[in-house]
Amino acid sequence: IALGHDLGHTPFGHAGEAVLNRLMSEGFHHVVQSVRVVEVLENQNRGLNLTREVVDGIARHSKGRGNIIRGAERLPSTLEGQLVRISDIIAYVNHDTDDALRGGVLRPSDIPARLRKVLGHTHSQRIARAVKDIIRNTNLDHEPKIMMSEEMEQALLQMRDFLWDRVYDNPTVHDEFIKCQRLIEELFHLLCSSDELYLKATGSEPEGNQRARRRAVCDFIAGMTDRYAIGLFKAIHLPMPWPVEMIRMK
Repeated sequence: IALGHDLGHTPFGHAGEAVLNRLMSEGFHHVVQSVRVVEVLENQNRGLNLTREVVDGIARHSKGRGNIIRGAERLPSTLEGQLVRISDIIAYVNHDTDDALRGGVLRPSDIPARLRKVLGHTHSQRIARAVKDIIRNTNLDHEPKIMMSEEMEQALLQMRDFLWDRVYDNPTVHDEFIKCQRLIEELFHLLCSSDELYLKATGSEPEGNQRARRRAVCDFIAGMTDRYAIGLFKAIHLPMPWPVEMIRMK
């Protein structure tokens, strides 16, 4: 479940997802795409034949801006799935906090004191406190559910909302967000319109009808890393240094 839960994430995260969601008539969501990868695309389009429990864990790991446990809809049906769901928010809240601090978008003092008090002041403190809180509050003999204290859960939710307001919607971050969206949209349209480029990039002949072509391009882009998407964009639009020198010699 942990290995498969983010397979559908696009390059540049929410920026890429928003573009594909707009470009595809049926929409796009990374959770649906993760399930599509393991059920349809992998193993030469035969899927991986995973158990229902694993697919359920992949499909229900995402929270968006919803609750983690209390009041949450569609919790995973297995303890393993619940553990991935709860670990996911701990991981991304901490990693995004660290990235924002390293990038100068946040200062440590910007984080509300009440959240630092509950979650911790450093990366290792935040991880350790959350893990210990889950261990203390999970009693499988009493209730078959992975739990954390209400205080910890609320602190994580508030920290997530704080990151949305102060980091994800930050003007500097937003400018980069727009650049990423333009790159993804440009790649999408180029791969949909050029048979030669599609064949060169994917190694496959393009699909016969436009709907199938757009679906294949969407799958291809969704499987890219940030670095791969940037590299492909550069390869399409920027000349290589040595051919330029040869051109000058002519």
